[in-house]
Amino acid sequence: MSKLAAQLLRFAVTGVIGFGADVAVLYCALALGSGPYLGRLLSFLAAVYVTWRINRRYTFTSSGSPWREWWRYLGAMSGGALLNLGAYTLTLWLLPPAAWLPALGVAVGSLAGMALNFLSAKFFVFKS
Repeated sequence: MSKLAAQLLRFAVTGVIGFGADVAVLYCALALGSGPYLGRLLSFLAAVYVTWRINRRYTFTSSGSPWREWWRYLGAMSGGALLNLGAYTLTLWLLPPAAWLPALGVAVGSLAGMALNFLSAKFFVFKS
């Protein structure tokens, strides 16, 4: 397996773990009374933190100062975040309300932003 393919596979597995964190935090926030958009913002930030920690250890080579790397990662994920949150919002608007709908929105959003996030992480955050 090529290095790029291995990184993409690890990035995807990390994304699944991040998806789990995202959904868990979203449903906790919803249970505590946040709306679906504030809850989604909180859950997205939690998922970005979880995926950064895993990606910096297992997917890419760490690029120096963790503090600077975290801010670069958060910034780099902003493009994917726009796609992600847009797809989440459209999912909530277009489908009838259901208990599973926020989780579906997170899944649709995660898939929408994945390619952009991988490229941003590989070439901007963890560049060799």
